[in-house]
Amino acid sequence: MSEQATAAAGAAPSGAGALGHRQILTILSGLMLGMFLAALDQTIMASAMKTIADQLHGQTIQAWATTAYLITATISTPLYGKLSDIFGRKPMYLTAISFFLAGSLLSGIAGSMYELAAYRAVQGLGAGGLMSLALAIIADITSPRERSRYTGYFMGVWGLSSVAGPLVGGMFAGLDSFAGITGWRWVFLLNVPIALVALVVVSRVLNVPHVKVPQRIDFWGAGALTVGLVPLLIVAEQGREWGWDSTASIAMYVTGVAGLVAFIFVERWMGDAALLPMRLFRRPVFALTNVINFIMGVGMFGMMMSLPLYLQIVKGATPTESGLMTLPMTFGILVAAMGSGRITSKTGRYRIFPIVGLAATTGALFLFAQIGTDTPLWQTMLVMVLAGIGLGLCMQSLLLAIQADAPAKDMGVATSSATFFRSIGGTVGTAVFLSILFGIVGDRIAGERAASGLPPMPAGAGGLDLNDTAFINTLPAREARPILDGFASSLDTVFMVGGLVVLLAFALVWFVKEVPLSNKSGIQRVAAEDEAAPVAAMH
Repeated sequence: MSEQATAAAGAAPSGAGALGHRQILTILSGLMLGMFLAALDQTIMASAMKTIADQLHGQTIQAWATTAYLITATISTPLYGKLSDIFGRKPMYLTAISFFLAGSLLSGIAGSMYELAAYRAVQGLGAGGLMSLALAIIADITSPRERSRYTGYFMGVWGLSSVAGPLVGGMFAGLDSFAGITGWRWVFLLNVPIALVALVVVSRVLNVPHVKVPQRIDFWGAGALTVGLVPLLIVAEQGREWGWDSTASIAMYVTGVAGLVAFIFVERWMGDAALLPMRLFRRPVFALTNVINFIMGVGMFGMMMSLPLYLQIVKGATPTESGLMTLPMTFGILVAAMGSGRITSKTGRYRIFPIVGLAATTGALFLFAQIGTDTPLWQTMLVMVLAGIGLGLCMQSLLLAIQADAPAKDMGVATSSATFFRSIGGTVGTAVFLSILFGIVGDRIAGERAASGLPPMPAGAGGLDLNDTAFINTLPAREARPILDGFASSLDTVFMVGGLVVLLAFALVWFVKEVPLSNKSGIQRVAAEDEAAPVAAMH
């Protein structure tokens, strides 16, 4: 334990390992900078990607820039969790920021879409640790009951990025140049000064006690997980273009499944040193909650993918406008997360929140399935508030359930597992819902044209570019209406499927038992478990 860490622990007001409110807020300042990087990157890219792809002459392969980032971020998430349990949170968090910094700088100077995809992969290596490690560090320095008090700060970061991302991304994407540099490149270069500040702040303030665990690093498990997930993530993103039953897709399925089977065998063989210890899945709360996280990720990301398409295509909004139009959902998330956090802090009870949250999310998806071309925007925004409330009640409560159930020594890997399974669910949800949308939209448009007395469209006309909203807006009203109605009807089907998926999570959440929340921080729990171990061994 470093001298600074010892001093920090010694300065705590109540017991070894307990930090005061001011110390926690100081550490939070560094964590929030890191989380802001990850959150802003997600929202800023959404409104700038089309412009970037146009200028790099890679519109048809732009998905690879997203896929590369997603693959490295997803695979590195559990690795960061395990390595931080062994070596400590601070060095791994600094590593995550450094990767993100390097990836951002490289992405800002990319000369082709393939280069951008490679550099985004580097950026994803950092993003995988920024979110999960921040949540693990908070678990280290706060008790489960008081932890919810500080979650509101993280929710504020997400709220700020939701507002700033679309605006900043749209602004820079619309500039020919800024300070002598092409406008869209600032979407990435903007991360550089923020990351540098985060490095300085985190290196100075993130001093929490840690005892190095003498344990092997599970390189075999990391390799098997890579072999298992990379093909499946690639086919999830590219399968619609390749064909789900094409030779390339089938090869990806076989390779991915073989890798996942190998991963399970390796993890059982590695025991406690495993990247994702199999013994954790013998804990009913941990196992069931992560199943719910996966299912919720499917529905949540499917909804967040479908809403901008509805706003941009059916309502004719620009990418920047559609990002701002989803602010009611952000508002719902903030209010619900902060409100439930305060109640949990006072009462120590949290089980009711994911139950109510999943019910609200399910209801919101079914309501979204009723919106059409003529639905007033204010009605859709009211449903967004309901969806946000549902997500806000679920996300931190499900994470709290996992953290409360997991042994303190596994806090990093347990926390990262929640992000990991939700990300995998999000990838599956996005792929499945896009496949449903593209699979039915052509027939729906043809049906709407026939119903309005228009002749059938030329061959291939049903396969419209979803980014080509300007093209739809230039059509005469009679020609555009069947396209808008066809998209609205297809998106209704997507929302309905999403509602049925989240309904399954709502049914499962009733079986999650509430674990009593400890008044000890993760650091204190580790100390208590270390003291209890020799006594248990004697008996």
